[in-house]
Amino acid sequence: MSRSNPAAANFCAIDFGTSNSAIALPAASGGGVELVELEPGQRTMPTAVFYGVEGLAPHEQPHRHYGRAAVATYVEGHEGRLMRSMKSILGSTLADQATEVGAGHSVRYLDVVSGYLRHLKSLAEAQAGAPLSRAVLGRPVFFVDDEPARDAAAQAALARAAHDVGFRDIAFQFEPIAAALDYETTIDHEELVLVADIGGGTSDFSLVRVGPERRRRVERRDDILGNHGVHIAGTDFDRHIELARILPVCGYRGTGPTGREVPSKVYFDLATWHLINTVYAPARVRELARMKTFYADLQQHRRLMAVVEAHLGHALIARAEAAKIAVAEGGATRIDLDLIEPGLEASIDEAATVAALEADLERIVTAAVDTLTQAQLPAGRIDALYFTGGSTGFKPLADRIAARFPAAKVMRGDRFASVAQGLGVHARRIFA
Repeated sequence: MSRSNPAAANFCAIDFGTSNSAIALPAASGGGVELVELEPGQRTMPTAVFYGVEGLAPHEQPHRHYGRAAVATYVEGHEGRLMRSMKSILGSTLADQATEVGAGHSVRYLDVVSGYLRHLKSLAEAQAGAPLSRAVLGRPVFFVDDEPARDAAAQAALARAAHDVGFRDIAFQFEPIAAALDYETTIDHEELVLVADIGGGTSDFSLVRVGPERRRRVERRDDILGNHGVHIAGTDFDRHIELARILPVCGYRGTGPTGREVPSKVYFDLATWHLINTVYAPARVRELARMKTFYADLQQHRRLMAVVEAHLGHALIARAEAAKIAVAEGGATRIDLDLIEPGLEASIDEAATVAALEADLERIVTAAVDTLTQAQLPAGRIDALYFTGGSTGFKPLADRIAARFPAAKVMRGDRFASVAQGLGVHARRIFA
C-alpha cells in the first residue's frame, strides 16, 4: 500500500543486520518514522537469501527468495544455496570472491549483499510510493576488531553495495547510537545512557547523553562519550552451541584408536555459515571418507559422512539457533537430530548454554565495562542501560551486564526494530 504523500519520502534508513534487517521511512503524517512491512505482518526480516537452481538451464539466473521464504525454501529441500549472515563477509577477502550456489551457477558475495539491499529498497519504495535515492545505513562500532584498515574496507564495501542498487546519497550511523536516539524519544529529562546493542554479528556499546532538549540537535557528536564493541554475538553463540551439544555425536572432540583427538577443522567449518559449503567439495568429501580409521567410534564417522553427503550443515546451525532461542525462552530443550540418524537427539539447558558461551559472555561484559573506562567515567554515573538486539533476549548475558552497573535502571527497546527506528530518526534530521 503506497503512502498519500510520496514527495515526502525520498529517503530511508536501513538496519542491515547479521541475523535480521529492517528499513524505516518518514511517517506519512507527523515527524516520526515508521517501519516498512517486509513480509506479511512483519517489520523485520531474516537476513537470508536462497538461490534456487532447480530445473535451471545453464544460461538462466537462479531464482531468489528472501527472508523467511528463503529459509522455508531451503528447509523444504529445494536445490540451491541458502546464504545467511552476509554482513560477516564485509571487510574480509571473501567480499569480492564468488561462491557456488549449485548447478554450475556462482555469485559474488558482495552481489549477495547488494541483491538483498535491492530487495529491501524495492519494498520500501512500494510503501513510499516514490523512488528512494538517499539512505542512512547502520553499522557496528567495529565491523572487524582491532584492524582499522579492514574496518574501513567493510564500510566502503557496504557503501558500494548501496550505490549499486541506486542510492545516490549515503550516510552511516553507529547502530548503538541509533538505538540511543530511539530511546531518547521516550524520556522527559536528560540522562546518561549506556546502549547495549547485541545482535547476530557484533556486540556494541555506546555511552550517550540523551534528553528532550538534545533531541532537537542534528549534530550529536559531543553527546557521544564512548563507543566500543567486539565482533562476538548471536551467530557465535550458535556456533558454540553446535560444537558443544550437536557435533560431538558426529565425532567432534572424539578420539581415535590410539587416544589421539580426531582433526577438528571440519567441525568448525560445519558450524560457520560461510564455510559450510567448503566441506561439500568432492575432494574434501573423499578426504573425510578416508579418515575413517582416525575414529575409535565408527558410528561418529558414519554420522559425519551423513551430514556431509546430505549437505546438512545449514540445517544443523538452524537447530543450534533454535535451541539457543528455546533456552532463552524456556530454560531447557531437546535438539532433534533425526535428519542425521533416526531417533538421534541432544539436549541443552541454561547451565549448559552458559558453559558453552562462557568465554564469549565474559568478552562482551568486558567490552561494556571498557566503554566506560575509555570515557573515564565510573559505573555509578550511568543513569540507564538500554538493551536492544536479538541476543539481549538471553537473560544470563543481560543480567551479567546489568550487575556491573547496579545503579542504572534497565530499559529494553524493541530487540529487532529499535535500531532501524533510531536510524530513521537520524535520517529525518540529516535529509529532511
